[in-house]
Amino acid sequence: MIVSTPGRICLFGEHQDYLGLPVIAAAISKRIQLKGAFRPDKIVHFELPDVGQQEEFTLEFPLVYTKERDYFKSVLNVLTRKGHVFEKGLEIEVRGNIPINSGTSSSSALLVSWVELLNEMYQLGYSQKEVGEITYEAEVLEFTEPGGMMDQYSTAVGNVIYLASRPAIAITTYQQALGTFVLGDSGEPKDTLGILSRVKFGTLGGIQKIKSIDAGFDLSSVTLAECERYKYLLTEDEWILLSANLSDRDILLQAKKMFEGEEAWDDVRLGSLLNAHQVNLRESKQISTAKIDRMIDAALRAGALGAKINGSGGGGCMFAYAPKNPEAVVAAIEDAGGKAYIIRVDVGTQEEKASLFY
Repeated sequence: MIVSTPGRICLFGEHQDYLGLPVIAAAISKRIQLKGAFRPDKIVHFELPDVGQQEEFTLEFPLVYTKERDYFKSVLNVLTRKGHVFEKGLEIEVRGNIPINSGTSSSSALLVSWVELLNEMYQLGYSQKEVGEITYEAEVLEFTEPGGMMDQYSTAVGNVIYLASRPAIAITTYQQALGTFVLGDSGEPKDTLGILSRVKFGTLGGIQKIKSIDAGFDLSSVTLAECERYKYLLTEDEWILLSANLSDRDILLQAKKMFEGEEAWDDVRLGSLLNAHQVNLRESKQISTAKIDRMIDAALRAGALGAKINGSGGGGCMFAYAPKNPEAVVAAIEDAGGKAYIIRVDVGTQEEKASLFY
């Protein structure tokens, strides 16, 4: 059995989903593949030749976590609590071409693939959306981590999605045919948890101060002008973060109108909205880096219509929307010190008829 799952880029809504605000994300044509077969014993063995690692454990439930973020085991524990029984061991090989620790959801794509492999081999009957939900439980809730749910749902469902988490999780898939993107890997390691903690809890701290005097305060609908009355409650950093999140919310809503056909599609407009989003991420949320800024500037000079950092930030990847002459954008990003790849929007997690990497 072979399954594969795409990485993802966040078009709009970076650092928004954990605040209960929507995101627009796209699955990309960089994937992780799991090839699995049953074993005659109760051992689960993973070979990860791309990173020179392996992992092995025995199916004795509940599985005890023996390391930080013990995700392979957490998936099985979550599924077991849902009533599923796993008695056969598995031999699994993991391969992929998603840049690692770069903001393109390589870890979530790996776990979505693991859930989907179990889903197919044990015939559990879960939909792509449900696979994303189970992965979110195993990756974020099981270890009380501060991330949102964009990575798990966007890689599981695929294509371009609008993901809203309030009042209930709702996913809309967009069929708009997008041109090519160029993904640029800075090679700088990310500080995902540190940045998530600073940006998330800095924003939530300010919101909590406002809610202490206005219980009806709603980040999804309040305007910046209406927030001015609460500015005295907040530190300077809290106000900057709150303002940037409101701006990013409104940028996403402008893009949403194009994706949903309310406004005519315009590639140039899409690029300008990506650029506006990047200004907030760089200046207010301070998640970009000097190297990624240079890569973005180079991409824009080479003809990209828009570009922004991708993922939680502090390193990792950027991407540029380059529907025309993406090869020139690749060259510009690599001249600026990055590693660049031409990518397209791709499908979600699925069974494959043959290996993608042989």
